[in-house]
Amino acid sequence: MPRRREGKQGALFRRREVVVSEHTATVFLVNASAALASVAVGRPVRGEFTYVVPDVLSGRLVPGQRVLVPFGRGTALGFFLGPASPPAEEGVKLKPIQRVLEESPSLPPDLIALLRFAAEHYRYPLGEVIRSALPPGLSKAEEEKAARPDVQQFAVARVAEPPAELRRAPAQSAVLNYLLAVGGRAPLEEVAHAIPGARETLKKLASRGLVHIEEQVLQPGVREGLEQGRPALLTPEQGVAVKSLHAVLEAGGFQTVLLHGVTGSGKTEVYLRAVEHALSQGKGSLVLVPEIALTPQLVGRFRSRFGAEVAVLHSGLKDRERLFHWQALRKGTVRIAVGVRSAIWAPVENLGLVVVDEEHDPSFKQEDKLRYNARDMAVVRGKQAGALVVLGSATPSLESLENVRRGRYGVLEMKSRVDDRPMPGIELVDLRIERPREGGPILEEAPILSPPLLDAMQETLERGQQTILFLNRRGHSTFLLCEVCGLTLKCSDCDVCLTLHRSSARVVCHYCGLNSPVPDHCRECTGPLLKLGIGTERVEAEVAERLPHARVARLDRDSATSAERVTELLAAFARREIDVLVGTQMVAKGHDFPGVTLVCVVMADTSLAIPDFRAAERTFHLLTQVAGRAGRGKDPGRVLVQTYNPESEPVKRVLAHDFDGFAQQELEWRRALAYPPYTRLVAIRLEGEHPEQTARVARMLGDFLSRRMPPASAGVRMLGPALAPIAKVRGRTRWQMLLKAPTHAALAPLLTRLEVKLEEVPAGVKVTIDVDPGAML
Repeated sequence: MPRRREGKQGALFRRREVVVSEHTATVFLVNASAALASVAVGRPVRGEFTYVVPDVLSGRLVPGQRVLVPFGRGTALGFFLGPASPPAEEGVKLKPIQRVLEESPSLPPDLIALLRFAAEHYRYPLGEVIRSALPPGLSKAEEEKAARPDVQQFAVARVAEPPAELRRAPAQSAVLNYLLAVGGRAPLEEVAHAIPGARETLKKLASRGLVHIEEQVLQPGVREGLEQGRPALLTPEQGVAVKSLHAVLEAGGFQTVLLHGVTGSGKTEVYLRAVEHALSQGKGSLVLVPEIALTPQLVGRFRSRFGAEVAVLHSGLKDRERLFHWQALRKGTVRIAVGVRSAIWAPVENLGLVVVDEEHDPSFKQEDKLRYNARDMAVVRGKQAGALVVLGSATPSLESLENVRRGRYGVLEMKSRVDDRPMPGIELVDLRIERPREGGPILEEAPILSPPLLDAMQETLERGQQTILFLNRRGHSTFLLCEVCGLTLKCSDCDVCLTLHRSSARVVCHYCGLNSPVPDHCRECTGPLLKLGIGTERVEAEVAERLPHARVARLDRDSATSAERVTELLAAFARREIDVLVGTQMVAKGHDFPGVTLVCVVMADTSLAIPDFRAAERTFHLLTQVAGRAGRGKDPGRVLVQTYNPESEPVKRVLAHDFDGFAQQELEWRRALAYPPYTRLVAIRLEGEHPEQTARVARMLGDFLSRRMPPASAGVRMLGPALAPIAKVRGRTRWQMLLKAPTHAALAPLLTRLEVKLEEVPAGVKVTIDVDPGAML
């Protein structure tokens, strides 16, 4: 049987015997001369396993290779990590590695080191960590295949006019004439759609030498209208930042620098110049963005500067495309990777620069399975590789800001916009006073666009400029309330209200996806249902009603169902084919649209009441980021913030462009209450189908931890156990506990004991350890 060697990761989630069928492989009796291999198995089990290296594989194994190994009653994908020491016990029988699935390793040594750190820090099985880091095509126990990129075929005419002999071939003549009429070159699909049977006809024309078919590699995530040229001159602040980063790159070695630049200050150009310098030194670069929606614009800029040197990695691509880019990076034929959170595992060769754009964004934290923070992993990867790490933001996270104050990070500030463009003026619209006008006959609900906002939108439209309306809520109405008995329509499987989506005439749960037709009346008393709360769908409908001549579009996860659709919408907005763009946080981050002069936060209060210690910080970040979309061209920008809470701290500080004041006050509050960045947190989350059983397990684990807490001098505290703020999701009851300590090291012994205790937890209750949790819900 394979021999499990437990390292610092601790015990298995569930203690189990590893039984291998005698028919799957020969059993080897370990002796002194046997070559042994340490293998991480791509299954939810902790530790590394020892296998025998058969003679046929002697000299062929390289750390990082995928292998097929016997495991349990079958086989499993494994990852060879290096030689193993013989087991201490005598007479141990081990299984051999069955075969190697690739000649060159998928995982270079530096990536293996990073994944080992992630497995230990985030308390997750190493084999599962490695498997989740690989692209489709490498994450299964099958031979590696070379991936081909997506291509588009074009028919190209080789003559300027049809030759005389084509008069006796009318079909060929028609196709060639069509090609010549459209300029001599057209996508094959277009020709085939225009002329039936054109595919076969083109083959005949090609055999005559009159036409040839060429293929063009499609660049995923890039569309016309998103590329930008290289500026001839940098601003003085950009120049200082670029010079400083170049000096760090030339000196070599690890350093983390916070690039704190206001929105529109030209941070992306600084990234591009740093990548250029890294390339000139023969080093690779990794650039992370928080959302897929940001990649088209950024990829367009990088590809216009570096051409085919750029690989793109995110889940919106086809599996074949992701594998193609991964393989290009691993071979070293491409040296720049641009992608979202998961791109932190990209096999960039000779890594010299890591950039994390919008480093404050909560999207960098994964909320399921391996619950890692890509920003933090970027710093770890930079340290392991001896690379420069650049964290860019207009509103840095308080964790990064505190690291600057402690001297762990350097800082570069850019306080002015490119071309000395002024920061947009931000105006408050107090909805307690500025009541929206009554709606027209089509609108059933009370309107949500205030008179000042409607007037500003009309003026912007008349000047031929563009508007962004931001609301971080999807759907039409966020809840339905019975006018008679007061009952709200809730999801049957989750402790949340259903959201009305009028376009599909359904009510939807945004947690589990449950949906059904909109009910005609209350299910309890048959009373009429009021549609309350607002979402982006309702805002879009009201804009279209109030401004019938405006071209209105919506960008949220309901309207943008694929990366291609996101790209098309953003490209159309960049080409000014859309006057008003309504959206969630997808419109707030990183986009650069010179035509936008008006931005409105439709409701600034939506995130303030969330039971999370980061609620104020995230509200400030979102408001500042969305306000920064205005006035990035030659015309000045204007921002309106609609709110019922004008005295709230984030709103007041945003109106004054006072990030420093907000950060100082928030940090004082965090220090007083012992929250990050002054402590480290670990959330213990439980969920189960049976409420009583889940509650019993939560209390049992809470009692177990409380009796094993270190001395008070260690500063370790526990909050809970208690029901989660959203007590039920997908039919499963949720409980949680929160551990707080000055350092991760202070929590490590307690978590190791907890992992052993989890072996006693019944199968009906799932327990998750979330290190450095991003959200408290």
